[in-house]
Amino acid sequence: MIQSLDQKALADLLRRPHLRRLLEAFNGGDAETRVVGGAVRNALLGRPVMEVDCATTIMPDDIMRRAAKAGFKPVPTGIDHGTVTVVVDGEPFEVTTLREDVETDGRYAVVHFGHDFETDARRRDFTMNALSLGLDGGLYDYTDGVADLAARRVRFIGNAHTRIREDYLRILRFFRFHAEYAEGDPDPEGLAAAGAERQGLTILSRERIRHELLRLLAARRAEDTVRVLAEHGFLTWLLDGVAEFGRFHRAIAADAEKPVAIWRLAALAVTIEEDAERLRERLRLSNDEQRKLDAYAHLVRVLKVWPEPLNPIAIRRLVAEHGVETLAAVLPALAGEPLPVIRDNALDAFQRFESGGEPVPVFPLRGADLVERGIPKGPRIGELLAFARRNWLSEGCPTDEATAARLLRRVLDKAEAP
Repeated sequence: MIQSLDQKALADLLRRPHLRRLLEAFNGGDAETRVVGGAVRNALLGRPVMEVDCATTIMPDDIMRRAAKAGFKPVPTGIDHGTVTVVVDGEPFEVTTLREDVETDGRYAVVHFGHDFETDARRRDFTMNALSLGLDGGLYDYTDGVADLAARRVRFIGNAHTRIREDYLRILRFFRFHAEYAEGDPDPEGLAAAGAERQGLTILSRERIRHELLRLLAARRAEDTVRVLAEHGFLTWLLDGVAEFGRFHRAIAADAEKPVAIWRLAALAVTIEEDAERLRERLRLSNDEQRKLDAYAHLVRVLKVWPEPLNPIAIRRLVAEHGVETLAAVLPALAGEPLPVIRDNALDAFQRFESGGEPVPVFPLRGADLVERGIPKGPRIGELLAFARRNWLSEGCPTDEATAARLLRRVLDKAEAP
């Protein structure tokens, strides 16, 4: 399936004032600098170009000097590897000296700086990522990347096994790029090589694996691609557990406009608290990511034993206790399952909280309120507040002053009881 490419977008890209100033400063004489990689790919696809990377024949130290001379701000973010971030009136561009691999071990590469754009292109992973764009508007394609891009096909450059052995993370990148850019089935050669080389994934850091997996889960064709991962034995290894495809499908349908990868991971792989803990270790999740998975698992457990159909009062209580964000992730994932039973008016009530039309109820008592009434600081304060909160939740989370006064009276009565 061949689709048209947006050639006009390349010209528009080169008309960006900050980029043009950079290219003009870094071209001329024996120096050549081009836009490379994702910016060229996305422009041709008619997608937004958020970051622009450049490759150059200029050596790293000279990039620093030329940038400063042109009035730009050079930042040596990765100068040992040839990369300098050049800031032009507040807009950053990564400028990297052309390279060629000297030695690879499946995780890292030893590189030498070079002067040949074709050699630099052929060391990259996929043909669609090896395109470059010159200041004069010339599009350079050494690997048939334009044809693959038009066909919406992700294909390794040269021998797929060789590319993967240079960096085994390319297995996951193959699937992630397929999920984001491709149509149809994965490239057969790439898929076969990924399967044959899968053992190499075990040498990668869990942080790198997490990064690629979460990006894949937020991609356009995440659901189709995750099923491919499952069919070919990758998914069980990645998750170290089983997948919930029904919940994953419903989660994707619910957040298609603004996908959130961690909630999609929760829908796919978390059914009980132990799942969340296993994924924390398996993927080296951040504290915030782990907090979300824990909250998701806890709320699923709560809803699976909820005694009555959810109504607006129940929604109010759930929002107060678990938060809008977690409830927004869990309700769509569980929709249609025998439990919980969700009434239409409950969904309407939740929509009001989600849209901000109704504020989330806030528990009206604080520890300071009890201290002011003579209760000493200490564990007893927490116990009494928990008692009051249980009462408040059971009443539907009212927030008027009368409720606050009534709850405080109950707490004081309990504190005085023998």
